[in-house]
Amino acid sequence: MKYIGLLLILLAGPIWSQTDDKEQLKAIYNASLAQGKAYNWLNYLSNQIGGRLTGSVQAEQAVEYTKQKLDSLGLDRVWLQPVVVPKWVRGVPEFAYIESKPGITNNVPICALGGSVATPSAGIKANVIEVNGIEELEKLGRNKIEGKIVFYNKPMDPRHINTHEAYSASVNQRSSGAKEASNYGAVGIIVRSMNLRLDDYPHAGGMSYGDTPLNERIPAAAISTNGAELLSTTLKLNPEIKFYFKQNCRQLQDVKSHNVIGEIKGSVYPDEIILVGGHLDSWDLGDGSHDDGAGCVQSMEVLRLLKLTGYVPQRTIRVVLFMNEENGLKGAKTYAEIATNKKENHVFALESDSGGFTPRGFSFDCPETDFAKILLWKPLFEPYYIHLFEQGESGADIEPLKNDQIVLAGLLPDSQRYFDHHHSEIDTFEHINKRELELGAATMASLVYLIDKYGTASENTGADK
Repeated sequence: MKYIGLLLILLAGPIWSQTDDKEQLKAIYNASLAQGKAYNWLNYLSNQIGGRLTGSVQAEQAVEYTKQKLDSLGLDRVWLQPVVVPKWVRGVPEFAYIESKPGITNNVPICALGGSVATPSAGIKANVIEVNGIEELEKLGRNKIEGKIVFYNKPMDPRHINTHEAYSASVNQRSSGAKEASNYGAVGIIVRSMNLRLDDYPHAGGMSYGDTPLNERIPAAAISTNGAELLSTTLKLNPEIKFYFKQNCRQLQDVKSHNVIGEIKGSVYPDEIILVGGHLDSWDLGDGSHDDGAGCVQSMEVLRLLKLTGYVPQRTIRVVLFMNEENGLKGAKTYAEIATNKKENHVFALESDSGGFTPRGFSFDCPETDFAKILLWKPLFEPYYIHLFEQGESGADIEPLKNDQIVLAGLLPDSQRYFDHHHSEIDTFEHINKRELELGAATMASLVYLIDKYGTASENTGADK
């Protein structure tokens, strides 16, 4: 039945010229690899502006810079969309040590998790209880946890070839660990960094207290994987050791920021919108080159490559650089709310938020009929070693647009090195490969071209009607 469905889609849709499409994809890849701008844009974003924590001066500089670059592309429209975002600040660098005996200590690298409260001004020193995930708290109970620091030491599972699956299986101890531990009387939490390798770099990331009252919130920090190994080993030798940490982070009043938006108006179906985007904010430890400066400049490059190759879109192609993905998704939620109120018809949205590594394919969140149609284009990508077309998740910033009609997609770069850098001080421009970044931009532009030319199976209007 699946093959019959594919045939019906082929017969129902417009006749497509594989030769013409091969030539257009070749032109896109050639333009990106020989005349690409994404690498230079990212160089400025990373090295001249730096980490772009939501609500920071650097985040606003990034808004101004990317709008300026979109203005220079000769698009039909470029604008800033106001967004009210949280403003959390890290303060002076965090400090921590393991105390084996009074006066005998080993310093370990930590960083406060985004959204955490500070420790008292003198810091916190307490005994430690190690757990392999949130589910162990209930088994231990309040008697064993109260007054202690909970040490979440569930590592990412290295057996997952798709490292995002390993991340998803462990990240709840970071996002919800403080909320859950406070219910049992813990005074703080330390979380093993979401990282598959052993190193000395703590990895930041967002966390939430949920509905925990402000006076019951406990400080939360990530410890490097080497630090976690040392702490775990030391606890096994002496369960009575103490852990000390001090952090000075604060949650300030919300501030005004912006999504950055540019578009090429469709020549035939201007009311049908194809969105491509990434998130402009980042954590502050590195410069956010992979997460998600790469996705932003690749998305900007999609529009430039289509113009450079002389392609005239039938539908409106819109780039959106979202603000506040890392600790609130306020940019995404605001964009979706405004789009709904204006009754905008988004038919396709593509997000790049998995780093600037070699592209392998796409993940699609869509009905079977749409996926079947998209699979017909897979042979066009195979000369570029893009083989992975799968159904799954798309991206956090485009998820609020989800409905029964839109096709959502996420670029899938090779994920093996991504979590070495993710949310850490080594997410920096020196770890970006120019050619890999450019291949990703061309791959995104190629899919946008095909969606624009042939439409989606779910559309009620357009070329397939």
